[in-house]
Amino acid sequence: MRLHYLQHVPFEGLASIETWARKSNVVITCTRLFQDEPLPADDEFDWLVVMGGPMSIHDEIMYPWLAREKTFIRKTIEQGRHVLGICLGAQLIADALGARVSVNDQKEIGWFPIQVADGADQGLRKILPGQLEVVHWHGETFELPTGSTLLATSTACRHQGFVYKDKVIGLQFHLETTRQSLEALIAHCGDEIVSGQFIQQPAAMLEDESRFEKINQVMDQLLDEWTSRS
Repeated sequence: MRLHYLQHVPFEGLASIETWARKSNVVITCTRLFQDEPLPADDEFDWLVVMGGPMSIHDEIMYPWLAREKTFIRKTIEQGRHVLGICLGAQLIADALGARVSVNDQKEIGWFPIQVADGADQGLRKILPGQLEVVHWHGETFELPTGSTLLATSTACRHQGFVYKDKVIGLQFHLETTRQSLEALIAHCGDEIVSGQFIQQPAAMLEDESRFEKINQVMDQLLDEWTSRS
């Protein structure tokens, strides 16, 4: 099987998703949008992953490729295909489905718990603990797309994830983050780490190695579940 991912900045790649894909003998391809690479043809991939990035979905003047990316995501969803979005990727999926994306009341950066929503997708409820500490790095949020179900919530952000027609999943939070990928975010986006109720300092984010292993295991299980859906 073939997994294609959309990358928005050079320092934010698949992280633990790549490890899962290689263990699962999944072929990986990529469109580096920041290099204006072409998007794949329909017959060149099976699953689509839309990664995060520091830009807003509204920044089309600064990043013109956002317009064609949105069109591509919308078409892929309309074809009934598997699409997974993480952080910015989830916001792009929400936008493609007609939902509003706007500034959240609070920036959320660091390790904070999410709570699985009542009525969340049953397959993912079996994977996600009722409460799980995950990585966040965002200042915007999405409304729930029409026809989707809420997956999770947090104190700082009401909409932390959704599922649309079984095969489309949007995660505002990060399960794929490794220590190395978080260090890269800190190095390139450290100016966002200001004083705030839901903003941690780098030392606090990196102090407990076991947290990465835990969320990566959950990501592996989520990917197994997502890719098994027909």
